[in-house]
Amino acid sequence: MGTLEHFIAKIEDLQSRGDRYFPEGIFSAYRTNPIIGYSRKDTTMFFSSIIAFTLQSVGKKVAGNVQVKIDAIVALVVGNYPDFQNKDGLKTYNFWKTKPSEHFPNGFLFRHFDHFRIPDDIDDTAFAYLTTDPSRDELLWLKDKLAKHANGAKRQIRNTYAEYRSLNAYSTWFGKNMYVEFDVCVLSNVLYCIFHYDLPLNQHDDDSLTYIHSAIATNRYLSAPFRCAHQYPRSALIIYHVTRLIAGFNPARLIDIRPKLIHDTKALLSQSENQMDRVILSMSLMRLNERTERIAVENFTTADFKGFYFFIAGLLTAYETPLLYRLSDHPLFHMQWVCEAHCWTLLVEYEALWRDTTMKQNQ
Repeated sequence: MGTLEHFIAKIEDLQSRGDRYFPEGIFSAYRTNPIIGYSRKDTTMFFSSIIAFTLQSVGKKVAGNVQVKIDAIVALVVGNYPDFQNKDGLKTYNFWKTKPSEHFPNGFLFRHFDHFRIPDDIDDTAFAYLTTDPSRDELLWLKDKLAKHANGAKRQIRNTYAEYRSLNAYSTWFGKNMYVEFDVCVLSNVLYCIFHYDLPLNQHDDDSLTYIHSAIATNRYLSAPFRCAHQYPRSALIIYHVTRLIAGFNPARLIDIRPKLIHDTKALLSQSENQMDRVILSMSLMRLNERTERIAVENFTTADFKGFYFFIAGLLTAYETPLLYRLSDHPLFHMQWVCEAHCWTLLVEYEALWRDTTMKQNQ
């Protein structure tokens, strides 16, 4: 069995057959806070949908038998989407189940309070659209829906640098009473969806690209990653998402930050001791057509996933008072989400990129 096939088999084994915590097709995830020893099983569509998206992207470049396995994994994931769809039947999606709301599932406290119920978000929605086959009407409806919740449409962003407050960029959240938030990675994902489906561009798209560009160009994504990406507050994660967007569509607004991204990514890679961070940084360089030394991912075990997290929720991020926002950056107030199957999926992505890059370099 080859390396890539070995990883796919790991992912197949981790996909739930259906139990009290994880429905059939959903991948198990945990929300944790190592500082306070907190860990709970988390029934979310987030990891399952990004696993489906990543495997679909890889599936175009692999042998037929692997493609069949990927198609089966994705089909089981997509079968769960209705449970996470907007509670009123609209085509937006939530991090957690919606009918009824199962926010902070399997917990002891937060799940009992409506205050902690979150609205649908553009991140999960983008991946749901990317991994299904939406109609043109549904896509145009989504584009209009995004505009209605962008900064300035109903509410004005407060938790960002002053120079960004006039940008009509997309907010992470749907929901009429939710605060406006800019996140470089979330914006990269929704723009990926917009470019993928060749949707008409407008000021919201331009301003979203401007925000991404500025976060990189000003170095803020290195010096203050939490302020640039509340959900993905690490420089390596920001690089991973932005380079995926650039590699896919090369937006004109981002062309001139490419050399800086390459320089910064090489610098971070030379310093990083976390194995999975090294994987996503190396993938980012490959996407930007840069040569890298091979990482022996074929030797990875679950021990190499320790300490790696891909996504967080900041428990104080929603509070717009300056004092609470300053505290919101502290890891004590962060829940980290981890998922073993997603780590194996990142290794699938690395192996596929390595093969593709090596083949191109040898031509």
